[in-house]
Amino acid sequence: MATDPVSEPMRLADMPLHDPFVVADDATRTYHLYTSNDPSVSGVQGVGTMVYRSRDLRDWARPVVVFLAAEQPNLWAGDGGWAPEVHAWDGRYYLFTTLHDEKSPLPVPSTGRWGTPFQLANHRRGTITAVSESLLGPFTSVDPARPTPPEHLMTLDGTLFVDPSGQPWMVYAHEWLQTVDGTMEAIRLAPDLTGTIGAPVFLFKASDAPWIGEEIPAGVPHQLPPYVTDGPQLYRTPDGSLLMLWSTYEKNVVGADGSLTGGYVQTYAVSKSGEIKGPWRQQRPLVRNDSGHGMLFHTFESRLMMILHRPFENARGKLYEMEIVGHELRVLRQRKDLDGGG
Repeated sequence: MATDPVSEPMRLADMPLHDPFVVADDATRTYHLYTSNDPSVSGVQGVGTMVYRSRDLRDWARPVVVFLAAEQPNLWAGDGGWAPEVHAWDGRYYLFTTLHDEKSPLPVPSTGRWGTPFQLANHRRGTITAVSESLLGPFTSVDPARPTPPEHLMTLDGTLFVDPSGQPWMVYAHEWLQTVDGTMEAIRLAPDLTGTIGAPVFLFKASDAPWIGEEIPAGVPHQLPPYVTDGPQLYRTPDGSLLMLWSTYEKNVVGADGSLTGGYVQTYAVSKSGEIKGPWRQQRPLVRNDSGHGMLFHTFESRLMMILHRPFENARGKLYEMEIVGHELRVLRQRKDLDGGG
């Protein structure tokens, strides 16, 4: 793995990153910002994960690579490296990141849920689990033969949730490419996070968001499929409710290659029961303007923050001060002094 190069500090406005995830490490008073490896800034070639580090969320060290797919013997996939997250568990650190293999097709549904032809390719995609003794890696895959969610499902963006009984779960997005109406699902994890227990549990589908069809052009009666689920992240509120940040698209247009254009948005849902199984109630979007895949963390001064990326292409990290009132999550202000605005 790469060592930390000596260089001038970087700023968020100049740092390529997608699907940002922050770990605020109390032991070192250092913020660790994980994202997909970008050789142009890490200096290391290959699909994997890199981490920027900062003491103040303003000045960041050049990234260190902590995981490379090519260094994992017999790994089932070598593309992607999306949405890395790192979680402390039982004295070790666990990396979740999504890989895919376009040469391993999955069954393609002959029709969508609306009875229309649906011919976009499905291939093997899912979140892997890797482990390390350090936040700086190296991380090693715990099961190189398969993704953590069921391998016949096309999934992405797995995140860790621990319920009140101490049971760990992986919550993930089931791809719209396979379902047309993307879903959020959860599956129990083994106590050491190295496998799964039982069958997946359905949480909600993207089209449950009542606002998703707003601002559709005149003459179009409602939002048209597909409906996208991306980037789940769970947060327990002081009143015992459970929040899930997630992202989707408004006003979708699907290209011949399956690419999406439209408005990427950061939104969230609430389980007032506090249970992962819900029921989940969809809330209004928090940030629009081609923004999303956000997560919440606390600063060392106990300020609740959200980081997300914007725009979807050539993305940069954007920081927001947040507050929670009851079970409602609110944006207070964008920290343009830290992220450079935009």
